[in-house]
Amino acid sequence: MKTQDSHPQRAISLQLLLIVPFVVQIFGAVSLVGYLSFYNGQKAINALASQLMDRTSKAVDQHLDSYLSVPHKLLQMNADAIRLGFLDVRDTKMLERYFWHQMQAYDLSYIGFGLTTGAGGGAGRYDGKTVVIDEWRSSNGLNNALSYGTDQQGNRTQVVSTFTWNNFKETWYTEPVNAKKPVWSRIFTINYPNHPYVVASAGRPLYDANNRLLGVVAIDIHLLKLSDFLRNLQVSRGGQVFILERNGLLIANSGTQKPFVVVKDEIQRLQAIDSPNPVVRGVSQQLQQRFDSFQKIATSQNLQLSLQGELYYVQVTPWRDEYGLDWLVVVSVPKSDFMAQIDANTQSTIWLCFAALGVASVLSVFTSRWITQPILVLNRASKAIASGQLDQTVKESGIQELDGLASSFNYMAGQLQESFTALEESNTELESRVEARTGELKTTLEELRRSQAQVIQSEKMSSLGQLVAGVAHEINNPINFIHGNLTHAQEYTQGLLEFIQLYQQRYPDPGPDIESAAEEIDLEFLQSDLPKMLTSMKLGSDRIRQIVLSLRNFSRMDEAEIKPVSLDEGLDSTLMILQHRLKARPERPEIEVIKDYAQLPLVECYAGQLNQVFMNILVNALDALEEANADRSYAERQAHPSQITIETALMDAKWVQVAISDNGPGIPEQIKQQIFDPFFTTKPVGKGTGMGMSISYQIITEKHQGHLRCFSTPGKGTKFVIQIPIRQKAVS
Repeated sequence: MKTQDSHPQRAISLQLLLIVPFVVQIFGAVSLVGYLSFYNGQKAINALASQLMDRTSKAVDQHLDSYLSVPHKLLQMNADAIRLGFLDVRDTKMLERYFWHQMQAYDLSYIGFGLTTGAGGGAGRYDGKTVVIDEWRSSNGLNNALSYGTDQQGNRTQVVSTFTWNNFKETWYTEPVNAKKPVWSRIFTINYPNHPYVVASAGRPLYDANNRLLGVVAIDIHLLKLSDFLRNLQVSRGGQVFILERNGLLIANSGTQKPFVVVKDEIQRLQAIDSPNPVVRGVSQQLQQRFDSFQKIATSQNLQLSLQGELYYVQVTPWRDEYGLDWLVVVSVPKSDFMAQIDANTQSTIWLCFAALGVASVLSVFTSRWITQPILVLNRASKAIASGQLDQTVKESGIQELDGLASSFNYMAGQLQESFTALEESNTELESRVEARTGELKTTLEELRRSQAQVIQSEKMSSLGQLVAGVAHEINNPINFIHGNLTHAQEYTQGLLEFIQLYQQRYPDPGPDIESAAEEIDLEFLQSDLPKMLTSMKLGSDRIRQIVLSLRNFSRMDEAEIKPVSLDEGLDSTLMILQHRLKARPERPEIEVIKDYAQLPLVECYAGQLNQVFMNILVNALDALEEANADRSYAERQAHPSQITIETALMDAKWVQVAISDNGPGIPEQIKQQIFDPFFTTKPVGKGTGMGMSISYQIITEKHQGHLRCFSTPGKGTKFVIQIPIRQKAVS
C-alpha cells in the first residue's frame, strides 16, 4: 500500500471553503446587479442623448429649410412677374410699393432691385420694425440715394436719410450676375445705431423676354433671428446649439452671447473658436483638431468630447441648400444633465452590497458549522481506511444527504479491497483493448478519407468531362454547318448585290413601284450593311468554334489514358473557359494574364486530370484576387491591376515545370501548412468543399510522380509550382 506523503500540501479549511464562495456569490450577484443597473443606465443615457440631439438637429434643419426657402421662392415670383411684364422695372415707385406690401406679408429685412443702368430701389426693415423705401439714381456721385419713411398704405412721407450707393460694388448684385442663376451672396453686416444688421442676401438675375439682363432682384433675411429660434429650443439644462459656416464663422447660437463684436463702430463676426461662450469655443476647437478643418465634415457625426473636465455629447450635422449655403449645425449636451440620478442609484447599490455581504457572512458561518461536523467524522474514518483500517463505520448525522453518504461509506469500506483488485485487472485489460481499437480506427479513418477523395475526384472528373464533351459535341456540328454555309451565303449575297448594281447601271430609270420598294427596304443601306453583317456573323462563328475546341481540349474525354499532349494547349483551354472571370467588369478592370511559355516537348500525362489541376489553381487565384479587390476603389484597382502569371520551363531532359502565380493577398503560414489537407478550406459554407487542392496534390504526386509546391508571402501574392516528368510509366 502506498504510504502518505510526509509533507502534505497545506489544504483549505472546509468551513472557510463554504463561507468564502457563499459570500463571494452574494457580493458578486449584488455587484453584477449594480453594474448592470449602471451599465443599462449609461446605455439609456447615451440613447436618450442621441435621440435628444437628433430631435434638436432635425428641428433646426426644418426651421432652416422653412426660414431660408422663403427668399428664393419670393424672388422666383418677382422675377417671373417682371419677365412676363406684370411688373415694370422702369416704374421704380410701383416696384417699391409692391416690395413694401411684400415686407408686410413676410418676415424679411429687405427686398430690392438693382438695374444694369445703376439705378434701383427697395423696401427695408433695418430696425426690425419700421419699413422704409430706398431709391437711388444711376449717377455714381455722392449722396445719390434717398431713404423715405412710409405711411400705413406704403406711400412715401419725408426723407429719412441720404447716402451714397453703387450697385456694381455690392456682392448682392455682382455674385448673382456672375453666377447667372439664383445664389446666396456672402453674409454682410451694417452697424445701425442700436440695430445690428447681420443678413444673408438671396439674389436672382432678371432677364427680359429676349433673355437680356435687366439687373438683379435681392432679398435680405436677418440671421440674428436664428439665434432667437435656437434659444427657444428645449434641449436640456446645459445643452447648447450653434450654427457656423464652413470657414468657422459663427452664424447663430443658443447662448446669450452674440455671434459678433463691435470694433470701432463696425460689426466683426466671430470665429466659433474665439466665441466668448466657453462651450461653443471648446467644442469648436476640438472639432477643428479632430477633423483638421470644418470643410472635411461631410456627414453627420456623433461624438463624445471632454470639455473643462466634463463629458459632452456632441452631434455635428451638415446643412445645405441648392443655392449655395453650406453650414454646420452643432448640438452639445453635457452628460451631467442625465447622470445625477444614476450616481445616486450607484451609491445606494454600493451600500446594499455591503449590507448583503455582512448578512451573508453571518449566515455562512452558522451554515458551515452545521454542515462540516458530520463531514469531519467522515474525514477521520477515511484517514483510518487510508492507513489500512478497513473496518470503519460512520453514524448518521440527521442530514439526509450526509446520511446517505455515511451509508455508502460504510458499504464501501466492506467492498474496498475486492474492488481494488478487480479494478486493477479491468484497467490492464481495458488499456490493451483501447490501444488496439485506436490503431484500427486510425487506419480505417485514413483509408476512408483517401477513398472518399478518390471517389469524389473520379465522379467529378467523369461528370465534368462528359458534360463538357457533350456540350462541345452538340455545339460543334451545328456551328460547323453554319460556318460552312456562311461562306456560300457571302458569295451568293455578293453575286446578288453585283447583279443589282449591274441592273441599276443598265436601267437607271426604274418604274415608280420599283423605286417605292427600294425606298421601303432602304436598298442603298442594305447593299452596304449586308456584307458587313455576314462578315460579323463569320467572325462570331469562328469565335464559337474556338470555344468549342477549347472545351474539347479541356475535357480530353478521348484521352483518358496517358498520352503525349501540349501543356500550353491545356493552359490556354483552361484560360478560355475562365474568360468570363478574367474580363473587365463595371466594378473592376480586366484581370491581366501574363504568359511566359517556353518551348516544351509533348508531355506524357493524364490530360483531363492535369487540366483539372490547372483549373483548381487558377480558380483559387481568381478568388484571392476578387477578395483583395473587395476593399479597393476602382481607381486603386486600375492603378495596381490584378495579375496572374503563367510560366512554363524545361528543367532538364526529363522534367518540365509550370508555375502559376498571382499578386493577391497571399496565404498566412499556418494556413499554407494545411492547404493540401483533405476537407480543409477557408471559404464560407457552400463556396468550397476543401477537396480541390488535396485532389490536385494527389493527381500530381501519385498519378504523375511529380511535385506540387506552394510559395506565398502575405501581402505579396501566391505561387504554385508543378513539376512532372516528360516520360512516365502508367500508374493504375
